[in-house]
Amino acid sequence: MLVTMALLGSFAMLLAVHAASVFGLAKKRLLGRAAGAFLLPPLAPYFAFLGGMRARAVAWVVLAVSYAVAFFLARSAA
Repeated sequence: MLVTMALLGSFAMLLAVHAASVFGLAKKRLLGRAAGAFLLPPLAPYFAFLGGMRARAVAWVVLAVSYAVAFFLARSAA
């Protein structure tokens, strides 16, 4: 149950940080980067870092890694 909660929580927070990054890029009038981050999610932390949103970029990477770890733990437990 703990692994499932970690999986769902990290995924939800990753989606929230991703959306915040895309909207932050759009707010800074970096529409091409915002569209690229929306269409290709792994570009989001790179574009966020270049756009001055370093905390969001780091949070995105940390949450993506935590989601991957929780995912593999859930698969190995099943």
